[in-house]
This record gives sequence, C-alpha cells and structure tokens, in this order.
Amino acid sequence: MKHAKTATQNACKLCNPLGACLAFRGIEQCVPFLHGSQGCATYIRRYLISHYKEPIDIASSNFNEETAVFGGSHNLKLGLKNVTQQYMPEVIGIATTCLSETIGDDVKGILREYRKQTAADSGAPVLIHASTPSYQGSHIDGFHAAVRATLEALAEKGAPDSSVNLFPNMVSPADLRHMQEILDDFRLPSMILPDYSKTLDGGPWAEYHRIPPGGTATAAIARSASAIGSIEFGSTLEASKSGAGWLESKFGVPRYHLPLPIGIRESDRFFELLETLCRKPRPEKYQDERRRLVDAYADGHKYIFGKTAVLYGEEDLVISMAAFLREIGVRPVLCASGGKSGLMKAKLGELVGDLEGEGMKVRDGVDFSDIEDETELLRPDLIIGNSKGYTMSRKSRIPLIRIGFPIHDRFGGQRLHHLGYRGTQELFDRIVNTVIEGRQNDSEIGYTYL
Repeated sequence: MKHAKTATQNACKLCNPLGACLAFRGIEQCVPFLHGSQGCATYIRRYLISHYKEPIDIASSNFNEETAVFGGSHNLKLGLKNVTQQYMPEVIGIATTCLSETIGDDVKGILREYRKQTAADSGAPVLIHASTPSYQGSHIDGFHAAVRATLEALAEKGAPDSSVNLFPNMVSPADLRHMQEILDDFRLPSMILPDYSKTLDGGPWAEYHRIPPGGTATAAIARSASAIGSIEFGSTLEASKSGAGWLESKFGVPRYHLPLPIGIRESDRFFELLETLCRKPRPEKYQDERRRLVDAYADGHKYIFGKTAVLYGEEDLVISMAAFLREIGVRPVLCASGGKSGLMKAKLGELVGDLEGEGMKVRDGVDFSDIEDETELLRPDLIIGNSKGYTMSRKSRIPLIRIGFPIHDRFGGQRLHHLGYRGTQELFDRIVNTVIEGRQNDSEIGYTYL
C-alpha cells in the first residue's frame, strides 16, 4: 500500500540561484555572488564543476546565526568590497538565496547604499541583482531572472544597427558554439547572452586566472537595445519574465520566441527566421546537414519506430525533445518535469498534437519518486534525461540516454550537442545506437552486423 507523500523525494529540478550563477558565468569578467550562507555557494560550485569540469568560483556573503536574525546588509557590503579587491571584476552578479529572501533583506536598497559609499572608487564593478529564492521556481527560473536582470542593468538605447540578440536558454557550451557558428555563417552581427562556451569549457591555462577569459562583453549587452530583433528559445518562457520580453517592452526590439530548435521541423523554423532577418538564404553547409539528417531518419527508422520513452528534465527541453521523438517515430509515454510553469501541457499540445490520442502522459511539479513509479507501470523502451535518473534506469534495467544538465556520471556532458540539424543528428544517432545495443545484449547468440 502506498502512502501519500509529504515531501519531495529526489527533486527533478535544481535550486533557483544555481541557474543564476550559471548565467552570470556567461558574462565577461563577472563574478557570481550569493547573498546567503556559505553552504549554498559550496553546493552550487561543486555541482557545476562536476558537470563542466572547470574551476568555478562563487562568492558568498556568508550568513550566520546573527545575520539571519539582524539582516545581511553588513555581510553583503563587506563581501562585495572583498570580491572587488581580490578579483577586480567588471561585473558582480548577485543572486539571493532562500535565507536572505525569507528574512526580507532589501537587497536593492543595500546596493543603492553601497553604490553611494563607493561612488568615488575608480574601477568599481557593475552590480547586477537577481531575486532567486528556491521556494519560488527552479534553476531555469533563476537562469532567466539573471539574464533579464543583466539587461535591465546594462542595456542602453543607441543608434539602430543590424545585429541580432540570441537568448539560447540553458544549453550546453557546445550548443552555444554551434549557435555562434551559425550566426557567423549568416554574416549576421550578434550577441549571445549568456555565453559560457569558453568560461565553462575552455583550454588549459599556463597560469591561474581568477576570472576565466570569455563570456558576453558588457559593451555588447549595452548595444542589445539597438538590435533589429531578439531570438529567444524556450516554449514556457513568458515575455514578462524574459530578457527579450523586457527589451521589447522597454526599447521596442522585436521578440521572436521559438521552441528549442531540436528536430528537423523546429530547426527549419530557426533557420527560416534567420533567413528573414538577414534577407539571404542559409549557407549551403546547413542544407547539406539537413539532407544528411533526412537520410539518417530514413536509414534508422526501422530500428526505432514504435519505441516508447520516458522523458524528463527542464520543461522547455522536454517539450522540444518530445516533438523531436514523435518526428522520428518514438512515442514519449511520459513527459515529466519538476518545473511548475503551468504551461507545459498546453505547449506540448501545440507541438505534438493530440496528447491523449498519442498516449502521452504529462506531469509537471513531480520528483523522481513520482517518475520512477510511472516508469515501473509504463515499462518504456528508453529513459531520456539527465544523469539524476541513473538510479531509476539501473533499477528498472531500462537504458538511459543522457541529455541536458546535469550529467555527473559521464565525461563530456558540456560538449553534447542538442540544437540544430547537427545536434539533432547526434541525438538521433545515440537513440538508434542505444536501441541496437539493447537488442545485441538481449540476444541469446549475439550478432556483429546490422
């Protein structure tokens, strides 16, 4: 007999300020700073390092018992002063934790006081504040809050230009590099925010850097208000919470809102938008990538058609992956997320169609205990999501295809492609090969030829 749950068991999401720290890491010469306890900074730093395999410093105002009672104004100001002296950053990205939000610290007011006190100091960094309590939202909410706060702090209206802003959502460094390559091949001046393609996936250093090279330049962020448009990936991201939405309402920069471009159909939409914005056809190399992908669909269809999958992760990733799976003949019998936007089912319906007719369950606000119970009943052929589902995969003996964040139990998670024809090709190959490997392993005699 199963009893009603009274608490989350192994959440299918991460904490709000983690996403903000990741976004701040994609700004040039920026130090992420948590207004809260040292434990929060240690947890987030260790969690990010495990996925990206790069050194990550996250400063903290170091709350203690006294601070929790009387407020963290002194700690925040002292912490900002120390970070400025030790790191000499251009930007400090400040995210609040549950503790500082719960006691009601007026962070905006504290920062106003601090700016007045340091107004005469040369080289004072730009201070960006994002409100990110984990009891309201998940890591993806913190990510978007940090992006919007960065634009609010830095964007300035200037002379109109022909550039485009790209807000790619929380994707891999490999995806960021691919997006920049596409924009460059279109010869379209652009700003990607955030851009942690180097700061979280760089080369070896001859000497230690307190702040790794790379990231979106503050000057480029300032010019974002003069762009011809902003492309923003994310099905559930509402304009009222998005960076592109703020630029549109404040400066009139058109917002082009697309799902993550995974699969042929959604990648086509992205490339068609770029063709419209720059008024030129896509480079031939992307036509070739598309043709190879169509050919791969035809070649691999016989191996995967009719297979079923349990799919979990951030809502936007789940929605786009579900549409891609239906495109290749795989049926997601469960689409699950710890997110609570309230939009997941409707957005899935827009991309996939009749969810009930497709036999697709949609669950939001769930944890891995819920997902494991559903998986036990559904018995899918595949499980697709981050490495937090490994225990479920091992227990059920159903193969796990790792995508997204975090990937802690495999090497190279930061170099996985998901987006565009190229990312779709890699995902498709991995899915097909996982099915083939399962057939080989289940065979009594085995075989070495397809």
